Amino acid sequence: MCDERGTGCASRRAVLAGAGGVGVTALLAGCQTYGEPTTPAAAPQTGGSADAPADASPGGSAPAGPSAGASGSPAGGGEQPPAPAALAAVADIPVGGGKIFKAEGVVVTQPAAGTIKAFSATCTHQGCTVTSVKDGTIVCGCHNSVFGIADGAVRSGPAGSPLPPRAVTVDGDDIRLA
Repeated sequence: MCDERGTGCASRRAVLAGAGGVGVTALLAGCQTYGEPTTPAAAPQTGGSADAPADASPGGSAPAGPSAGASGSPAGGGEQPPAPAALAAVADIPVGGGKIFKAEGVVVTQPAAGTIKAFSATCTHQGCTVTSVKDGTIVCGCHNSVFGIADGAVRSGPAGSPLPPRAVTVDGDDIRLA
């Protein structure tokens, strides 16, 4: 790599700076096409007509706004794959109770008829998954922390912080993660 006198060597800093530039370029290239098929990426190079539908889609659809904000990519928000599968129907969540979705890490509650709330299913005490929703509360069976179904606030237990809220949308009768 270096000649015997050391004059043909690149410094470690130069090598790392060059490698970092390649990594940043790859990262930015990935961000530009996130959620978009490869064919529309080629379309803007040939003309501007492909930009008009992309700009119209996010503004014309109510669900695209929250998903665009969540992904951090407003242009890709309206052209991403279909909305995530429904967690449950509103009718599946008992009024004054809730349901835990362990795989998604969320607990969905209905403190009053038609009011849907969602919180992280991870207890703020030591990270256990909450175990039940009963009597208007969310219970963590690990150390008996109890949280309110309307606001995730600590009602009792060793937990000192409320359950963080999670964004969900109600689409007709379907409840989906936002």
